[in-house]
Amino acid sequence: MSNDDVIDLLNDLIENCKDGEYGFNACAEHAKSPQLQTFFSTRAQDCRRGAEELQAQVTALGGKPETHGTAAGAVHRGWVATRSALTGYDDHAMLEECERGEDVALKKYRAALARDLPLNIRSLVERQMQGTQRNHDEVKVLRDRLPKNA
Repeated sequence: MSNDDVIDLLNDLIENCKDGEYGFNACAEHAKSPQLQTFFSTRAQDCRRGAEELQAQVTALGGKPETHGTAAGAVHRGWVATRSALTGYDDHAMLEECERGEDVALKKYRAALARDLPLNIRSLVERQMQGTQRNHDEVKVLRDRLPKNA
């Protein structure tokens, strides 16, 4: 991969992280359960830190790092807010939406890892994907434990 290709890929992952940060923050804002609010807020902070790590790599490669999420992420957050309003800010619905968001994030990380990345970048992307997988799995467990309309 060329340096520019690596920068583009990292910037896509930054947008992915920012989408996660904004999405988890939106869910924290709408969740009823204080435990879920804390969970979502913590996950948002993890996503922010992930974006910062990627931004540092882009800068080190001489590129200009992204600072915002994607348009698709904004649409998803709008859907979360709309669905929240329609379901009375149902925590189960918040978890379902988070799981969908983490599915998208995992797909992006897998696509990135299918590329011929420099070893230091591959290591970072693999570590972040493992964190995303943990987020996904934790969200799924929480969702499965929580009855609908809770």
